[in-house]
Amino acid sequence: MSASISSKSKRFKNENIVFNPMSIRNNSAVIDYCRTSLSALSGCTAGILGLTGLYGFIFYIITGLLLSVILLVKAGSSWNRYFTSRYTVATNGLLGGLFVSFSLVTVCR
Repeated sequence: MSASISSKSKRFKNENIVFNPMSIRNNSAVIDYCRTSLSALSGCTAGILGLTGLYGFIFYIITGLLLSVILLVKAGSSWNRYFTSRYTVATNGLLGGLFVSFSLVTVCR
């Protein structure tokens, strides 16, 4: 009986993993929405605090990295069920919200 179990487990290890493109696109859109919201929030916060120039950029990078850590912790060990790589979760849209953040610094100041 144990021989049949081990042969089944070897058979499943060799099978390909299939991803649903619609689900991956939806998950990426959710991450982009989180990043855009964070960019708006950190841009207004930096403007209210008077953090412009290099200090505002450092504030944005810190908040972006904090969001990346939160997303990776939230995904946990089952990240591969929802995303193709951890790198995508951590960096997807990180610099894309930079324009949103710095445009709001000037508005909220």
